Amino acid sequence: MAKISKEKWVGCPFRYAAAAFGDKWSMLILRDIMFGSAMRYTDFVKSEEGIATNVLANRLEHLVNNEILDKRPDPDDARKSIYLLTEKGKDLAPVFLAMIQWSQKWDDRTLVPKDFLANLLSGSAPPPPGDS
Repeated sequence: MAKISKEKWVGCPFRYAAAAFGDKWSMLILRDIMFGSAMRYTDFVKSEEGIATNVLANRLEHLVNNEILDKRPDPDDARKSIYLLTEKGKDLAPVFLAMIQWSQKWDDRTLVPKDFLANLLSGSAPPPPGDS
């Protein structure tokens, strides 16, 4: 069977999502923005997973090119940049919440407290353990 060309990765929702944000590093970057306080390159470098700087730069560029993140000048230092979720990126929140819920059910070593989702939805949850 022939490999699917890059142009044909649209149409199927799983291929589209996988191409847009489906690798582990992109998902962890989005986690750190969505549920943590990360927004600067250095914030992501400090993540406990230890992403290599070349991989980080590549994934940030990929997420910007896919309009999931917006790259703007840092208001504190215009020589640097900050990364923020776009509307497209914010629309991933229910997906990430569902992943947390699924992991809470099936990962017997989860670090996420049982009441995290309820507290998050009520606006009183701290970031999950391990987040920046």
